[in-house]
Amino acid sequence: MLEGLAGLAARAGHMRVRTGPKDPALRRARICYDHLAGDLGVQMLDSMTAQKLVRHKKQDIELTPEGARFLEKNLQIAEHMLTHPRRPVCKACLDWSERRHHLAGTLGAALMTRFTELKWAARDSAPGSRVVNFTRTGEKRFSMLFGNGEG
Repeated sequence: MLEGLAGLAARAGHMRVRTGPKDPALRRARICYDHLAGDLGVQMLDSMTAQKLVRHKKQDIELTPEGARFLEKNLQIAEHMLTHPRRPVCKACLDWSERRHHLAGTLGAALMTRFTELKWAARDSAPGSRVVNFTRTGEKRFSMLFGNGEG
């Protein structure tokens, strides 16, 4: 009888759907094409918005002058490094585990590259893995720049 009810619920479209990965590491931080996604990717965009480093204009996101100064001072990312003829500087990318946006575009890619260069984060070495692991130092620095400021 229970199997019959479960089958009826599935056919009627009343199944509970949980989005995103079950693996906590994949849910926390992962690569999405060439930029940071997951909990930390969403947190970073939220923080950048709250700090007025980026602003939302309708569906677009743009880097503010304050944001350009912040990137240069804290991460040595110069604004001219973000220019690409076929790619926007900032782009909202819907995060499939959080169902909110994280930051893509040349800025999202430059940030992920810089985190790797500074040895704050690295992709998991398992074949096919999209997990991004942050070092202790990387977590502290990330939190100071894009978190609650503790660490």
